[in-house]
Amino acid sequence: MTTTMDLDQGSALLHFTRNGAFGPGKTELLVLERGEGPYVFDTHGRRYVDGLSSLFCAQIGYSYGEEMATVAGEQLSKLAFNTLWGTAHPAALQLAERLADLAPEGIDRIFFTSGGSESVESAWKIVRQYHIANGQPQRMKAIARNIAYHGVTLGALALTGVPGYKEPFGPPAIDTTHVSNTNAFRNPLQGEELTKHLLKEMEQAIIDADPETVAMIIAEPVQNAGGCLTPPPGYWPGLRELADRYGIVLVADEVITGFGRLGELFGSTRVGATPDIITTAKGLTSAYAPMGAVLVSGRIAAPLYEEGRTLLHGITFGGHPLCAAIALKNLEIFERDGVVENVRAREGTLQQLLETLRELPIVGDVRGTGFFWAVELVKGDSNERLDADERERLLRGFMPGRLREAGLIARADDRGDAVLQIAPPLVADDAVLEEIVDAMREVLADAGRQLGLQAGGTTQSALTRS
Repeated sequence: MTTTMDLDQGSALLHFTRNGAFGPGKTELLVLERGEGPYVFDTHGRRYVDGLSSLFCAQIGYSYGEEMATVAGEQLSKLAFNTLWGTAHPAALQLAERLADLAPEGIDRIFFTSGGSESVESAWKIVRQYHIANGQPQRMKAIARNIAYHGVTLGALALTGVPGYKEPFGPPAIDTTHVSNTNAFRNPLQGEELTKHLLKEMEQAIIDADPETVAMIIAEPVQNAGGCLTPPPGYWPGLRELADRYGIVLVADEVITGFGRLGELFGSTRVGATPDIITTAKGLTSAYAPMGAVLVSGRIAAPLYEEGRTLLHGITFGGHPLCAAIALKNLEIFERDGVVENVRAREGTLQQLLETLRELPIVGDVRGTGFFWAVELVKGDSNERLDADERERLLRGFMPGRLREAGLIARADDRGDAVLQIAPPLVADDAVLEEIVDAMREVLADAGRQLGLQAGGTTQSALTRS
């Protein structure tokens, strides 16, 4: 009989993983079996600080299981399941009202999903039905941003701006134009000049596509892929103005930035965005159950209430009673325990700690907001980019194991340039934040030595020599 100490990959196909990397004589698979506060523990009893909130999901950490189990048990003993296909149940209706109350002004209709990709797909289908109802069925195009990740299902994948994720699966399901993201690092334009340039490019993309055929603009308030790319001043108000001018629906993808990650319940509020639709998932339940939601303005949803009109979209488990009950408890905990307030109070401390990493020659940039940050990795003071071989050896060869040795779960990523990304649980205190940054410093210093970097310059890469 297999014990927890003997667990390996077995028959499981791991997501976004080189599955052949694990097994006898290869990399040890990290198998986590317990969580407590901001920490997780593997099957060997080793403790890690979860510096990524389990992929931006575990907003309140791992110590609320008993509370969640209580509400789950109450719901399951009362009504285990019901769909929202022409019927409803109290938990979903109560959650919809709660989200409508909490959402930015004008966002007051809620469509439930099972996760982030489903939320993005659902937003697209709602947008399409809005335009069809308004006599504009020709609006079948979307505009998104380079490197942005919006999901893996085929519609959401079309919106995603990471070519390597898309090319194996054929022509995109949605005709999408990708424009520049808001990365200001190495960009000679900054501040308002950068905003002006980005909005001019967006408008030109709309014109080139034919404004009468563009249905949707989609963007994250702070873009994840590429490393926590914050918008310059006026960017989101500028998107709103362009959307209004050309009759386009503006969608804020908040699957990651929603529910406190940026120090506001919705990231849109933090960046001055006024979208027509907000897509959410992850933090809605703090990952105690799988759930997502599309938050829709009354203006966009209005045609769906017209007599004789059917919403041509549905998801079997969307609004599941168990998930809705857990989401309601999660929102209660947010308010009761001051979760968003904790982020606001401590984000300055986190930023100050992260800024000290600039002393390392491998760190070229530090960027982010709230509890959502990235450091960009470079080859010394010239901020030279890592080449493909260096990224492969450093991000996928050296750093995963070194992070584990340091007791830190973080994300080494190169969907854009090479970055190390963190997103601590929103309940983290100063001591936890210091622990995360101390571990980052230790790992990054070693990574710099792997590149042959010394303070004040570069030497021949150890990765290249090896």
